[in-house]
Amino acid sequence: APPGHTQDGGQDTSFRWQCVDQPIGKLLFRRFLEGAPQFAAAGALWAEIEAFEQCEDTEREASAKRLRSRFFTPGGSEHCGFLSAAATAPPTG
Repeated sequence: APPGHTQDGGQDTSFRWQCVDQPIGKLLFRRFLEGAPQFAAAGALWAEIEAFEQCEDTEREASAKRLRSRFFTPGGSEHCGFLSAAATAPPTG
């Protein structure tokens, strides 16, 4: 099995497989995040990152700025304080 993955009876039980790659697992996990007040910002961030990945190149800079101010800035409307400084640092270059 690849590093970080566990096998149980031949089934991959990693978070990525269960909650990202599998459509029903992804839907259920997103609903869980959105339904729990302490995790709602994380669910919203996930949805916004997926939308960012689909946006046109010309829209990316403005979209990234909105993401940073909403989720990565202390005092932002849905600040995700659980994220590391490395995860929230603006890209360099």
